[in-house]
Amino acid sequence: MALRRIFSRKPEVEDTEEGEGYVEVNVMDSQEKKMGTLGIRIEKLTEFSDTDRILKHIRKGTVVFLKIKDMKEKDMGELKRAVEKLKKTVIANNGDIAGVESDWLIITPEHAAVERA
Repeated sequence: MALRRIFSRKPEVEDTEEGEGYVEVNVMDSQEKKMGTLGIRIEKLTEFSDTDRILKHIRKGTVVFLKIKDMKEKDMGELKRAVEKLKKTVIANNGDIAGVESDWLIITPEHAAVERA
């Protein structure tokens, strides 16, 4: 009998205010509006001519994670030249560029920034 009373009770629901127990959110509205999305692309820098392709993505508003390890092992002088070109163009377009560890760069367009700690 004791078990029957425990399981037969209806849980008591406390409302803090009348009519405000929950809020409905329409998920379809958030999927229809894709405002504020930010594209992130992972690219490799293998030769100097890749800089034009990477800058094209930055101008479109995409954040680029750039792997520079291959070029660093291949030719350090060409890597420095490529990074200088990227840096000058990104800064001229009010973007941001930062190194992550020794093998990656993060390059952002003007509407995104790299938070440094």
